[in-house]
Amino acid sequence: MRSGKGKRYTNTTFTRRVDRDAGLHRPPRAPSEPRVCGTCGAVYRKRRWVTADTAGLPEGGEAPPVVTTCPACRKIAANTPSGFVYLSGSYLTAHHDEIVRLLQGEARRAAEDNPTGRIIAWEHPSEGQLLVTTTTEHLAQRLGQALGKACAGDLRYDFSHENKLARVYWHRD
Repeated sequence: MRSGKGKRYTNTTFTRRVDRDAGLHRPPRAPSEPRVCGTCGAVYRKRRWVTADTAGLPEGGEAPPVVTTCPACRKIAANTPSGFVYLSGSYLTAHHDEIVRLLQGEARRAAEDNPTGRIIAWEHPSEGQLLVTTTTEHLAQRLGQALGKACAGDLRYDFSHENKLARVYWHRD
């Protein structure tokens, strides 16, 4: 239906940036290359953070890498997670060690693709519950998918449109 004021939805309605931070977490310019994280050993090469074994550090003629701190280590130090995975239910208490190993293995595999996605903390808010915080919303989503595929149960994703944040809820009795 059209009203007298024109189209109800326009292109600007859908292309407007919703992120209120508007990229404030990023520096104004890309850092010089190569850089190495002094904490975890990740390497910034070709405008991406990669693991040290896949980076191909410079040899002889190139400048030595600058030692810095990667975004994941900064988030861990500041304790500012971007992903939360909430696990609950009697199945969790019965298979706690297996589930933790599953999530650790998935986080290790995810780090091969993106070393800035890491688990920050494992917390037990109460009996039969587990909270896993991550440095990226993508890792939280990936952990939830792995858990849903391996253990079934009820899985729900909530994404914040105001800032880059994901909450994943998993429950199985």
